[in-house]
Amino acid sequence: MSTVPRTLYVAEPPAQYLARPPLVVDCSTIAGIVFGEPWQDNARTSIEGRTLHAPHLLHCEIANVALKKQRRGEAHAMAGLADATSMSISLHPIDALRVAELAQRYQLSAYDAAYLWLAADLKCPLATFDEKLAAAAQTHLASLP
Repeated sequence: MSTVPRTLYVAEPPAQYLARPPLVVDCSTIAGIVFGEPWQDNARTSIEGRTLHAPHLLHCEIANVALKKQRRGEAHAMAGLADATSMSISLHPIDALRVAELAQRYQLSAYDAAYLWLAADLKCPLATFDEKLAAAAQTHLASLP
């Protein structure tokens, strides 16, 4: 048997095809990007290089934001909604009972608790500009086994 060391070759696809860490994004994060809010740059930075996830309700929440903006006469509202719905975000069904439990435990709306539930279910970070949701996420996600 030969004692000459063999060369190991590792071929990798370009970086954009490598696994991208998951991130649950809420409406405030996506709205910041598509409606050009003052926190837009922070939102873009938070999602860069990530695989995005959200509960199915995300598009309904974004549509609600767009409608409010349109009613105030903001011309970019429907274009922002179109941009949001074309983003590459995996939408997930939720467990309504568990969401209600989280909403009760952390005094959140069921909508906010849905994002928290999904982040816990996927065992991944949650990006939000909502201070109350962020505090609940810090506590809840840190307690996961």
